[in-house]
Amino acid sequence: MNSRRILWGALGAVVFVAVIGGAWIVSLPTAPSVAAPPAIAQDERDATIAALKPPKRQRPLIAIIGINDATETTDYLMPYGILKRADVADVVTLATRPGPMTLFPALKVEPHATVAAFDARHPDGADYVIVPAMSRDDDPEALQWIRNQSAKKAIIIGVCAGAKVVGDAGLLHGKRATTHWYSIKELRGKHPMMRYVEDRRLVVDDGVVTTTGITASMPMSLTLIEAIAGRDKARAVGRDIGLADWDARHESDEFKFTRPFAMTAIGNTAAFWAHERLGIELKEGVDEVSLALVTDAWSRTYRSQAVTFASTAGALQSRNGIRILPDKVATNWPAARLLPAIDNAKPADALDSTLGGIAARYGTRTTDFVAMQLEYPRHRSTQ
Repeated sequence: MNSRRILWGALGAVVFVAVIGGAWIVSLPTAPSVAAPPAIAQDERDATIAALKPPKRQRPLIAIIGINDATETTDYLMPYGILKRADVADVVTLATRPGPMTLFPALKVEPHATVAAFDARHPDGADYVIVPAMSRDDDPEALQWIRNQSAKKAIIIGVCAGAKVVGDAGLLHGKRATTHWYSIKELRGKHPMMRYVEDRRLVVDDGVVTTTGITASMPMSLTLIEAIAGRDKARAVGRDIGLADWDARHESDEFKFTRPFAMTAIGNTAAFWAHERLGIELKEGVDEVSLALVTDAWSRTYRSQAVTFASTAGALQSRNGIRILPDKVATNWPAARLLPAIDNAKPADALDSTLGGIAARYGTRTTDFVAMQLEYPRHRSTQ
């Protein structure tokens, strides 16, 4: 289940507890610890890169799978956009069924193919399969396809709460793994033989890769590019997306359910009269990574929903070949509720700018609330 849907489900319980007694809220920590994580040892870095080398093809084939109903927006689009701009692999987006995909919490896209069509064209399977968070962890068709790809020796990469899907496919037994901070307890409970690894944004173990929360797919994608094409290529792509430095460093204690987090969820939800739909114009050639990050972040405030609009109902093609369907047909949007154009902003810069915009509109607590959901380190040098 998508991390925001998990949080929405938990919100009812939070509100109930808040109403009948505030003791639980008061017992929550007031703030997570924030400390610069230690550097990754060179031998660990080398082992990670070695374990991610392409298993089959010199130019690898990477498949990103989702279900048509509510696959997580940034988990699905960010690895695609980053890997496509590197041009070191063939990258395709897949859905379990024909038709468009409604991503969550924002955007609607047309995948390149169904899993059945992919199998017909590539009976030997992919080199890498990226598994985003999905609205359900136990979709039978998705699970069977992931198992089949693993049996064909594809490296399976569970992004964020996609680790739960990988776990339900039976691939985490005895493996070292991580996931979105909110899903750690659930994942460990369902898969007791899995060994959780803290303080790492990326964990690789015998053909299975897992990451922490949503924005971890940025360093994951760059690490994969390094494994395929070398450090210099990965650095060039990193600069292109606004991430000059990255590795697997992570401060797990920075991300947890805190009192301000709970109170922001309650307060922003309760202020229903102030909820708003914020428009962003969908343009041909838009950077799909920046668009995903911007719409995802604005749709996690519990005060706003990002909505794309265009003058026609037809799909528009992104910078790297994703066909995106507008939510609304319109030639303009009320200025007070119009989000800034993305233009040529680098994805990491677009996210930082969006968090600044959220702070200006709703306050810094809401910015922290969104960054916590995205599991976004506020230290750019350790992303």
